[in-house]
Amino acid sequence: MRWLLTMVVIWSVCSPLWAAQKPNILFIAIDDQNDWIGCLKGHPQIKTPHIDRVAARGTLFNNAHCQSPLCNPSRTSLMTGLRPSTTGVYGLAPWFRTIGKFKDHVTLPQYLQQHGYKTYSTGKIYHGGYGRKKKDQEFNVLGPPAGVGVKPPKKLVKTPNPHPLVDWGTFPHKDEDKGDWKVASWAVDQLNKKPQEPFFLSAGFFLPHVPCYATQKWFDLYPEETLQLPPLLENDRDDTPRFSWYLHWKLPEPRFKFLQEANQWKNLVRSYLASTSFVDSQVGRVVDALEKNNLAENTIIVIWSDHGWHLGEKLITGKNTLWDRSTRVPLIFAGPGITEGAVCSKPVELLDIYPTLLQLCKLPPKAGLEGHSLVPQLKDANTPRKWPAITSHNRNNTAVRSENYRYIRYADGTEEFYDMKQDPNEWKNLSNDPKFAALIKEHRAWLPTINEKPAPGSKHRILRYENGKANWEEVDIKDEDPIPEL
Repeated sequence: MRWLLTMVVIWSVCSPLWAAQKPNILFIAIDDQNDWIGCLKGHPQIKTPHIDRVAARGTLFNNAHCQSPLCNPSRTSLMTGLRPSTTGVYGLAPWFRTIGKFKDHVTLPQYLQQHGYKTYSTGKIYHGGYGRKKKDQEFNVLGPPAGVGVKPPKKLVKTPNPHPLVDWGTFPHKDEDKGDWKVASWAVDQLNKKPQEPFFLSAGFFLPHVPCYATQKWFDLYPEETLQLPPLLENDRDDTPRFSWYLHWKLPEPRFKFLQEANQWKNLVRSYLASTSFVDSQVGRVVDALEKNNLAENTIIVIWSDHGWHLGEKLITGKNTLWDRSTRVPLIFAGPGITEGAVCSKPVELLDIYPTLLQLCKLPPKAGLEGHSLVPQLKDANTPRKWPAITSHNRNNTAVRSENYRYIRYADGTEEFYDMKQDPNEWKNLSNDPKFAALIKEHRAWLPTINEKPAPGSKHRILRYENGKANWEEVDIKDEDPIPEL
């Protein structure tokens, strides 16, 4: 009996130590964040010292891409480990749990929970309210949802489409009243409790998603007189297929023409930069709490964005394209087992996060995941990688991004091809240049063989193409229809 009592005492003392051997995960998502991050050098004036600090103590992937340039399909893909072309989730609806064969699919947080992790979530991890209902079992503990927070009495910018979210600028308010401040505060509170069991803490920031509202101090970082605008070519779309317009046929986000005519280009760019720097400060608050509570040594930090965002490039604003501005995202890993101060230029995907975390946490691999672990690159950033990054936007519209090239094929069979080293702005479509025929063929071989139709309940930004006819959000597009200018 004394022997049994001794064993119980030893186990009670040592069990927290055993738990500590399993690394924690701090999972930070940023909505609509393109490569305008200091360490990614996407904009020469951007100030993101806190994200840059995490990159410096880990590995930065500077050629990382989303699976879809839209919130719901991108986040669904990352969390399920499956491509949009596999699930048929292409639009802002449906929630993947409503699709019969994915009703019980084990997502990343659920898999971690099955293996001893306590899962926390606040802000925007899945799209909208998905995964946050009482009957949902995506996380153990839920914090505040995503939200804009304080808003002006009326829109600051009168856009062609009066959608309330499509707005930007500054007005008198406090950082503490913003939705993202509350998300960061909740995450900080959880870390201040010094959780004993291994944890997966996911915090999803809403900005720089529109409305890009920031307080004046963040605007002051980017004086209007010295503001640098992104490079733009006025006739950029002349050598792209008409079908490229179908991917963003009619949207709340305005075209570049509106920004010019309303003198709003500088204001939007400045608002996006200011919003990004504000979010960076909130990332800093959470990472500081991790360090203050002596949790950093045994915590893997992952920073990612669901997709990029255009600010006039290709004559549009927003996402919903298969070009680099829309697909390229920040992706940073830092923590135990990860090389510090490394930069990997190999093409990688958000799909790779799921299998990577399982391997870093020394958990059994999960069958059926369509991504590939990045652990070899986290140990040595120069390790070769045979897979390109593949992005889909609606059925049969696909981009294949290799280390040096981008190939795009649209549902009607038209194509684009860019030399990303010589032409990083994708201004010259080389798809008809015979010198690149062999390379185009190589990239074409990576197109997904599974391309599911839009899942039942699909809506919002859904493009269908059948029997030579394109249909945008249930309205047919005729060959003679003019391309919407605003």
